[in-house]
Amino acid sequence: MNFARRPGLPGVDAENPITLTVTGRVSRAVVPDLCAELERALAGPRGAALTPGAAVDCDVGGMIRPDLTAVEAVARLGLVARRAGHTLRLRRVPPELRALLDLVGLADVVTLEEGPEERVPGPY
Repeated sequence: MNFARRPGLPGVDAENPITLTVTGRVSRAVVPDLCAELERALAGPRGAALTPGAAVDCDVGGMIRPDLTAVEAVARLGLVARRAGHTLRLRRVPPELRALLDLVGLADVVTLEEGPEERVPGPY
């Protein structure tokens, strides 16, 4: 499991200097590390540059077999962002994680960005 801030990614809001990337299998042991990394980012100069209420991006497209531990990680990251006066926006959400977030009611707590492959085409 890897996580890092990666500025300048395609599709990332240029006004949001913080992006947390979560890849691999998320275990309970790494959830506190993820939260600490987000807290450090929000407390640093890049976090101070965010406008109040701005979304903090979390790219979860590289998660492997999301389960309830991944849901716990998302919930705790959302709390960290909220305590700092921001919201958590998930990018590239795997269908399995999206279904779990819907099931436990967290889909309404964090923003789930729809990627190009997830959007339902409208009538022509």
